This record gives sequence, structure tokens and C-alpha cells, in this order.
Amino acid sequence: MLALVSAVVINRLDDFTHDQLHADLVVRAGTVHSVATQMIEHDLQGQAAVAPDGSLNPKVATALSPDGLASLAQIAQADVTIAVGTAKPDVVSGITAITPAEDGIFSARFAEQPATGQARDADASVQQAWEVGSAHRYGIGVALAGAYTFRASTLAQATTLLVVLAIVALGLAVIVAAVLARRFTTPIRQLTDAARALSEGDLSRRVELAPAGPGSSEIAELAGQFNTMADRLEQTVAIMRRDRDRSRDFLADVSHELRTPIAALRTFVELLQERAGDDPDARREFLDASAAQVGRLDWLAQNLLELSKLDSGLVLIDLRPDDLRAAVESAVEQAEPSAERRGVSLVTDMPAVPVRVRHDPQRIGQVVANLVGNAVKFTPPGGRVTVGLRPRADGAELLVADTGVGIDTSELPHIFERFYRGSRENEARSSGSGLGLAIVKSIVDMHGGRIEVDTRVGEGTTFRVILPADPRAVEDRTDDVESVDGAAAVASARPRAAAPLLPRAAPADVANSSSPRAP
Repeated sequence: MLALVSAVVINRLDDFTHDQLHADLVVRAGTVHSVATQMIEHDLQGQAAVAPDGSLNPKVATALSPDGLASLAQIAQADVTIAVGTAKPDVVSGITAITPAEDGIFSARFAEQPATGQARDADASVQQAWEVGSAHRYGIGVALAGAYTFRASTLAQATTLLVVLAIVALGLAVIVAAVLARRFTTPIRQLTDAARALSEGDLSRRVELAPAGPGSSEIAELAGQFNTMADRLEQTVAIMRRDRDRSRDFLADVSHELRTPIAALRTFVELLQERAGDDPDARREFLDASAAQVGRLDWLAQNLLELSKLDSGLVLIDLRPDDLRAAVESAVEQAEPSAERRGVSLVTDMPAVPVRVRHDPQRIGQVVANLVGNAVKFTPPGGRVTVGLRPRADGAELLVADTGVGIDTSELPHIFERFYRGSRENEARSSGSGLGLAIVKSIVDMHGGRIEVDTRVGEGTTFRVILPADPRAVEDRTDDVESVDGAAAVASARPRAAAPLLPRAAPADVANSSSPRAP
């Protein structure tokens, strides 16, 4: 009787695993279809996949390259065949038939070694078809065969377990039931306790992961997924808190910066409304001072708008493989009148050969303009500002050196912070918005570069901007690393994750502004 029951159980388990396998293959096929559709649509860029004469667009073959098919096979854990052609959906049956285009069938064999417990199942196959596309409709058929599954190992484990149970069932049934109950209820109870603690605000609570054995792998996987969810939730809350604190600090800084010109304007208006308005000289003086304060407000608003767009990813840099000298020379020419008025010599040191790197000329010009503007502002009359450009094996190096007042070592870690002007008060520092270097660093980050600062108090400062040859090829680096070594500071950061790395045109309404040095 026990053997008969075991045979029936094995048979039913085989049917069950077969049904589950088919459902899993349907899901895999749907995933492969989604990924393949994205790959094809990305390369088509709105073009038709299949021409009216039935020929296949070459971009489809490019999208479904051997490497791409290999990744699809990796996703499916099976041999993959993709057919691209015209689709004929049947409204009654709901089945879509695919007529492949010429050269529209692509195949890839999944050749990796199976994981422990996996095996290639010859019966594991499925075929599905979809009609896709928006403006140009076409069909995609996905066929999976020879999928790697745990079906055989599962059946083998079940068979072994039934044999063992058949031998010891009479004497150990109660003991085995108690052990199994404890084995399953303990991790579930741990999950329940962890979920309760998480709901009460303890974001550090995790479920201890025990080695998964036969029959408990799902619970172990559930515990792992719970821990992953808790990790992501804790990270999200930390990011939200950090953004909240940054927003609070930013609003406080903005309020502080706006208070001074607004208070000055209010004072001038009140004086003009009184007897001072009857004096032409006093009226002219107050109106000139008011115009200067309005200009300062406009300057601050432009810099705030610029920095806000850079931080939010609304500014898309237009990467072009152009000569970097043009952007540098144009920014220097714009700064020459200011340097002449202050009696500062502005010198350029450009290489004779082109320095070609992928960059956004407008944004790099903005970097140079801000750095040169700072250098001129902090260099006394008779001093010199030198702008140099050097090619590198991995890109280019831009230098802006001055013979000005320099920067205190204690201020170096803060010079790229918003509204930071340093602890030493003077006319040059008080006239700026404290956003210039923050904008510079944001733009350099968008290009995947880094900034180095060498300075000596009373002798001058050198800003060195190192740009990669192609920002799109720059890998992730450590976020916002800042170090101070003697009188030198180095700030490096990875490029922002927002769309700036895409080679698109920057918005036309973003002004190419410059602002004073932070300290």
C-alpha cells in the first residue's frame, strides 16, 4: 500500500512540477520578449522593424547580436530562438501567429554549466508570440527549449524522501512531524517578528539566514528577500532624511543670502520716501545702490537656478568630440575686459595641436569662466592669471593658476560647498554668491572628471580640472572624495546618474554664468 501511495505521489508530483515548469517557462519567455523588444526598439529609434516588402530592418540584426542573444539565453536559462516578422493576431482564439521576415530568425544556445541541482530538461520548452510596436507594428516570437531546471533533482529528492519515510514512518511519524513543524515555524516566526519590528520603526532589524536545506529553500529565499527589502527601505529612508536636511540647509542659506539685499533695498526705499528723495544727489546715490542690490539678487537667482538644474539632472550635456581649445579660448576672451579693469595680466598657454575630448563646449566654457573670474577677483593689481591646457593619455588637463591671496588650508574641504565664502571677510568674498565653485564641481562631475587644488596663502592658487577622453566610458567611482594634504586639496566624484551622460543638447535658457570663488 505504501509503495502504491508513493508511486501515486511521485506521479502527481511529476505532473505538478511539469505544470509549474511550464508556467515558469511562460514567465521566462515573457521576460525574454520584454528585454528583446527593448533592445530592438532602442536601436530602431522609431523606424519600422519589417519593411512592406517583408525584408528585415538591419538594425534588428544589430540589436539581436550574438552578445545580445547570449544575454537573453542567460536570462531564460535555456536555448533561445527569436523570430521577427509580421504578426497575425486571432481575435477569437487570442493566439498571435508570426510570419518571420527574411533572415528574421535568431538563435542562441545556452552553454553555461548548470548550477548545483540543475539539469537540462529536454521536455522544458515553450513557444509564444506577441504583436509589438507603436507606429510600426510587427511581431516577435520567442521559443525556449532545453531549459535548465531543478525538476529532476526535485523528483529525485522527493523519491529519496518517500523511501526514507516508508522505512521509518511507523516508528518516527510523530517525531518527524514535530521536527518538520518546528523547522518551518521557526523561520516563519522570525520573519513575523522582524516584520513587526520593521513596522514599528526598527529599520535595522534583519532575519538571520540559516543554510537552506531540502524543502526550506523557499523560506530561506523569502528571508533573503525580506532582508533585501529592509536594506533598501533603510537606504531610502536615509536618503530621504539626508535630502530633507540638505533642503533645510539650502533654504536656510538662500534665506540668509536674500535677506541682505532685500534689507538694503527696503532701507533705500524708505530713505527715498522721506526727505532724501528731494535731494537729487542723494536720490541718484540711493537709486544706484538699489540697482546694484537688484543686480545682486538677479545674479543670485541665476546661480541658484543653474545649480538647481544641475543637481536635479534637468541639464543634459551635449557631448561632442571637439577641440577643447575653442571652449577655453572663448571663455578667456570674455574674461579679458574684467582682467584689464582690475589691472591683472591674463595669459593663456595652449598646445599647438588640437586637444579632442568628448565634452559640452558651453559647460566647459562655464567652468573656465567661473575659475578665471575667481582668479581675477582674488588677484591684486599687477598680478597674473594663467590658463593652460594639456593633453593627457586618458583625456585632458585644464589649469587656472593665479598669483592671488591663496586659500587657507582649513578652508579647502569646504570650497565646493554652496554659499561658502571662507572665514576671512574681504570685499571680493562678500561680493559673490558663493555658488561658483559648486556649479564648477557639478559640471565636472557630469563630465566624469575631477578637480585638484594647489594653493599657498599669499602666493596664489592653481585649480586643475582633469577631464576623461569620453565621459560615457567612465566607470563608477567613489562618491565625493575630498582630501587635504598640506596645502593641496583634491575633490573627485563619479558622474551623476541622471541623463547628463547622454549626448543631447543642453537647454537654451541656461545662462553661461560665472560666480566668485567659494572661500
